[in-house]
Amino acid sequence: MIPASVTPLANHLWQSTLFAAVAGALTFTLRKHSAQARYAVWLAASVKFLVPFSVLVEAGSHLGWNPLAHTAPQAGFSQVMSQMTEPFIPVAALPRAPVASGAANPLPTILLALWAAGVVVVAFNWWRRWRHLRAAARAARPLPVERGIRVMSTAALFEPGVFGIRQPVLLLPEGIFERLTPAELDAILEHEYCHVRRRDNLAAALHLLVETLFWFHPLVWWIERQLVRERERACDEEVLRRGKDPEIYAEGILKVCRFYVESPLVCAAGVTGANLTKRIEEIMTHRIAPKLDLGRKLLLAAAGLAAVATPLIVGMAEAPATQAQEQPAARLAFEAASVKENKAGDPRSSRLSFLPGGRLFLRDLPLISIVSVAYDLPVFNPSERLTGGPDWIRKTNYDIEATAPSGAIPEGASDRVRSDRIRQMLQTLLAERFKMVVRPEMKELPVYAVTVAKGGPKMPKAAVEEKDCAVNATNPNDPAACHMFSGGQGQGMHGRAVTLTDLVSGVSGFTDRPVLDRTGLQGLYNIQTEGWVPMRPRPPRPPGQEATAEDLAFADPARPTLFQIFDRLGLKLEPTKAPVETFAIERIERPSEN
Repeated sequence: MIPASVTPLANHLWQSTLFAAVAGALTFTLRKHSAQARYAVWLAASVKFLVPFSVLVEAGSHLGWNPLAHTAPQAGFSQVMSQMTEPFIPVAALPRAPVASGAANPLPTILLALWAAGVVVVAFNWWRRWRHLRAAARAARPLPVERGIRVMSTAALFEPGVFGIRQPVLLLPEGIFERLTPAELDAILEHEYCHVRRRDNLAAALHLLVETLFWFHPLVWWIERQLVRERERACDEEVLRRGKDPEIYAEGILKVCRFYVESPLVCAAGVTGANLTKRIEEIMTHRIAPKLDLGRKLLLAAAGLAAVATPLIVGMAEAPATQAQEQPAARLAFEAASVKENKAGDPRSSRLSFLPGGRLFLRDLPLISIVSVAYDLPVFNPSERLTGGPDWIRKTNYDIEATAPSGAIPEGASDRVRSDRIRQMLQTLLAERFKMVVRPEMKELPVYAVTVAKGGPKMPKAAVEEKDCAVNATNPNDPAACHMFSGGQGQGMHGRAVTLTDLVSGVSGFTDRPVLDRTGLQGLYNIQTEGWVPMRPRPPRPPGQEATAEDLAFADPARPTLFQIFDRLGLKLEPTKAPVETFAIERIERPSEN
């Protein structure tokens, strides 16, 4: 199975491969026409590797016109269109796949490392060749030849070639004036000036970039050979069109091949590239391919227009659905809320209650703890899962009382549903009254994973089923109260009808890292535990203050650890690493009280 992070690249590669296949079919239909037309088609296939269709789809999604807006059977057609164009949808528009709770998949990292190593090797190879050619150009001396660009003589035994892109230089090997007749040299120079006029070095440099980035794809190396072949044949045709003698021109090419070596860089256009035997045959028979007629010009124009227009239209067609998905649903909000700073400074007065009817009561809690409540994090132990914000949010306590509007909590909703709705309303309150902006992010962190032990779970089933749970129960000792724990690490956890999710949520406030449920167990259980040794160090008592009964209980060497507590439940608490949702506070302000 291809990882989600690799899928966009896979889509781009098969799209570019398909594009190149279509380009090959087009060049076959143009085989009896000018090489310049075939060269243009292959160059488009090369550049396609640098332009993902998803970029054009994204551009189309920002255009204001939707070609399907007034189509009657839009629903059915839109569904078919979506299925046909799924691989073309921009990555940003796709929903994020859920992150697996297991260890992170190493395949994307391995593939990225292999790709980067290949890029470095290929880039170094091109740089080494370019450096060799640049050294020859720097050591070259100017020649008194007037042809519109600088002509230099080099001691290197390279064939005549054009070096450079912005300010190209024609390099001629020393002794070429003695080895070629004036007519032969003139024809060879005409070939090189053709490369300059066509800006072939720029096109070749673009393809070198493609080869460097997509070195692993055999097709890009095959496209290079097609580009060089059609490039040289196009210049041959141009030389003959300008009236040069075919026999003299062919003899000049053969002499260059006999005395000099081919340029080490395809972006330093020379004269001897491609299939030499085929080129000489075409030159000697003076076969100048006809230029494109109107029909074939229209065919190429239509193909190019379709390649650009299709993803644009897809983007425009998908834009309404994407925009609809991106429109945030109406945020749940309290009907009435009171926010006041609490300056009493008495930790014994802290209180957190989700009351029936959608009422919230928070008393004397640091603002960081209130944010933790809103995002279902351990109230007094958010650790690495909640970061950012100024220091005052950890030192300033607040009282918050709020009431949900009528109907916000569905009738008969479970305690879990009620709590989730209240948390959403609290998030809205923090955004409106505290101007808070929070950025969620998945991070790989040390966690505890709860799994089923070898002997299976040792927890009795609850006396009630989910359908029998009391609505809006507030007393955890009520036999029909579900999803509610009492106690903690001091007295142990006590829940008459709770799930493993409830257990994980309950103990997370007492652990030194997040806890994940990987048991796969469903249903309600009756969970009763002993108290355990704290995982996090307890603050020492002030000097002169005697230890409390709780202090003595926690220091009892016979007291079990949380790991042993889970063992007795037939579960295992195992340290590991896993992706965990974290939150970073990017902005928050002191509120005005009311």
